[in-house]
Amino acid sequence: MTVEHHPPPVPAADRPDAAPAPRAWPPYALALGFAVLYGAVSVTRYLRYASMSWDLGIFTEVVRSYARFQVPVADLKGPGFRILGDHFSPVLALLGPVFRVFPSAVTLLVAQALLVGVSAVPVTRAARRLLGARPGLAIGLAYGASWGLQKAVDFDFHEICFAVPLIAFALEAVLAERWIPALLWAAPLVTVKEDLGVTVAAIALVVAVRARRAGTPTVAAAVGVGLFGAAASALTLLVLIPAVSGGYDYWSKMGGGGGAGLLDGWSQKVRTVLWVLLPTSGMLALGSPLLLVALPTLGWRLLSSDPNYWGTDWHYSAVLMPVVALALVDVLARARSTRLWEVLQHMPAAVLAASVALSTTLPFGTLTRAGTWIPDAEARAAARALATIPDGATVESDVRPAAHLAQRCTVYWIGDTPGVLPRYLVYFGPDLPGSAMLDYATRLHPGERYAVQAEEEGFWVLRRL
Repeated sequence: MTVEHHPPPVPAADRPDAAPAPRAWPPYALALGFAVLYGAVSVTRYLRYASMSWDLGIFTEVVRSYARFQVPVADLKGPGFRILGDHFSPVLALLGPVFRVFPSAVTLLVAQALLVGVSAVPVTRAARRLLGARPGLAIGLAYGASWGLQKAVDFDFHEICFAVPLIAFALEAVLAERWIPALLWAAPLVTVKEDLGVTVAAIALVVAVRARRAGTPTVAAAVGVGLFGAAASALTLLVLIPAVSGGYDYWSKMGGGGGAGLLDGWSQKVRTVLWVLLPTSGMLALGSPLLLVALPTLGWRLLSSDPNYWGTDWHYSAVLMPVVALALVDVLARARSTRLWEVLQHMPAAVLAASVALSTTLPFGTLTRAGTWIPDAEARAAARALATIPDGATVESDVRPAAHLAQRCTVYWIGDTPGVLPRYLVYFGPDLPGSAMLDYATRLHPGERYAVQAEEEGFWVLRRL
């Protein structure tokens, strides 16, 4: 009896006529490149003394507290203000050891750039796996240049930089039907901000529905994580934050009953929703259940009575960008086996073109200007004026100098120092004469006398006598 020996089949990837598998490194190269761009946007703004709000100063004070193994305090929000009574973001403690080695506000900006940059890895990786190398790379580029991420890194620093990669990795795992990793990536969101427990619940809901359709026994775990997320938000909002500060101040910013809050500013809200969906996905994200993950964040913003939450400025849309990008990937992946693919195959290039076009008027566009990279006379004057304040001093300050002092001084918001009399007063008032500045200081602190220690290009440093 003759036994025939047949050679083993050649794997498809090894056949001469097979298309090469996508290389593994492009998502990481993309992440690094965008991290550099994000860092350039925020660090150059900082070096120009052009901070837009007090947030960078606040977070610098908080991380400085963690670096010293102290209760996190933000004196800019009030003397001895315990920040966990404002927003619940214990994840910031992770930056404490880094800040201890590099005690600078720039440390926070670089960390944010790296965290947001890393989120391009799961988005690009999922897109390349499901759509192919070139379409996937186009979506990765469009995502990294998306307006929501650019606006966020331009807004100095915010704790949501931790949420962006967690959401991106969780949804990548959902698209790969890796249910347990998806839940594990989502769960830490409860440490980033008090409202994100509801986002955890939304991710868990998507996992539960998809896992049930796939016939896997993961549904119970998804339900458990969903309940955990919802309970964490409830516990934080109703118990932990009030225990620290006596109440949750942001309840007052929610709209009134009967839907009045939703109707207020409705035209601006509609524009924001269109901005979230149209240039990032051509509205196709509406066809994916992954978009449910965006509803908690959009919900509290649209119901708020604070107009700052309604628009496209600041950092509020950053957590929506990975959701919309991966929702688009989900829709396109399912369309590949349909007749629609003949039209939709051009969508990755379209969203990339939209991101590039918009970037000319977004923060990335400022990087093409020489003035962005070179601190001007005003910034150099500010540095000289603030250098006259010794390390460890107590200072009350307005927006622009605050972040530069918070890394080495105790900084309070100007005019909000109950029970404390800081030694120095710092203010940016380019149109104020010296007499008006001294009058302002004595009005803030009646009976005290001040002398001008430094003044250059409108940056005033007054010392209490």
